[in-house]
Amino acid sequence: MCQIFIRANVQSYDATTRSIRLHGVVTSVRLENLFWDTLDEIGGRDGMTVPQLLSVLYDELLQHRGDIPNFASFLRVCCLRYRALQVEQRIPGDLRIPIRTLDADAVLRGLRPHLVQPDLTHAA
Repeated sequence: MCQIFIRANVQSYDATTRSIRLHGVVTSVRLENLFWDTLDEIGGRDGMTVPQLLSVLYDELLQHRGDIPNFASFLRVCCLRYRALQVEQRIPGDLRIPIRTLDADAVLRGLRPHLVQPDLTHAA
């Protein structure tokens, strides 16, 4: 079993720090390269660079939660969710299909409750 994991390319789990600008403030985010590659793929689907994607995610998370205690952890979870939703065929594997064109409610419908926070913006 462990050979499946330990034979990963060392570069994939090397961490890289990138500087990004969020609301005019320069900050840095440190992630393993495999996560940066996944964020590049996610952003690329919608014609965004990684810094643009991170800015959008930051803004939307801030609007939804009101605070962001650990943005790097959030980004890792985004990457894992993206891959898991692809495996479940809730997000198409075809990279030409932008994420923005997907119906979020349909993608998330039926997921185990501990994996989805209710969307309170649509509550009556």
